[in-house]
Amino acid sequence: MREENLNRLNCLQINTDHIWFLHYHSYHKSLEAALVNNAKGKLLDIGCGNKPYLDVVTPYITDYIGCDIVQSSKNCVDILSPANNIPLQNETFDTVISTQTIEHVEDHQGLVNEAYRLLVPGGAFILSGPMYWPLHEEPYDFFRFTKHGFVYILENAGFEIKSIESNGGKWAVAGQAFLHALHPDIYHIKGIKGKVARLLLRAFGGIRGINRFFLSLDDRTGDFSNTMNYVVVATKSKRF
Repeated sequence: MREENLNRLNCLQINTDHIWFLHYHSYHKSLEAALVNNAKGKLLDIGCGNKPYLDVVTPYITDYIGCDIVQSSKNCVDILSPANNIPLQNETFDTVISTQTIEHVEDHQGLVNEAYRLLVPGGAFILSGPMYWPLHEEPYDFFRFTKHGFVYILENAGFEIKSIESNGGKWAVAGQAFLHALHPDIYHIKGIKGKVARLLLRAFGGIRGINRFFLSLDDRTGDFSNTMNYVVVATKSKRF
């Protein structure tokens, strides 16, 4: 049974003191640009949670409908249903978004197919999901996607890929993995391991120092062969 009222992301403000900064820094840049440049008309959010991006898209859309399999901690879900079987009519929406949800859906192709079915011709689908991230919301954490995997499932549904952006390069991944290894257990590890871990954290200047150091390395290299996440924009072909 999936847990209801999960404490979901509520806004885009994640600063350098946050353990997940390296993930959200580049992800939110890409996602916000995709939303601003592509969202319009009636919008459906599959896996909406607490609708953290509502304020970003409000100037560009007419309606915002949120769908999720369980109710969120702020009671933001409008339609409770599985992502692969949404009880709405074909070609109802101008925009469909699904952010950091697809890894939790057993039938990920079904989610993408539903987005295609519910979009009007010419409508935009904005999709994001991780390539690197620790297990979370277990046992409902099923997949990680490369950019080629995203292209495959989207084109398989009939979409045309407009853009696909990597979020964070290899050094951002290294820094985020380093923080995941240290925190939060760093304050509870006993013996020599705990001392070494706490020494490493202090040597880098704490979480903020680690974030800044690895972001600086990432900005200099621009190597996205290993990345944390992808933001994809795809369109449903117009009829002629």
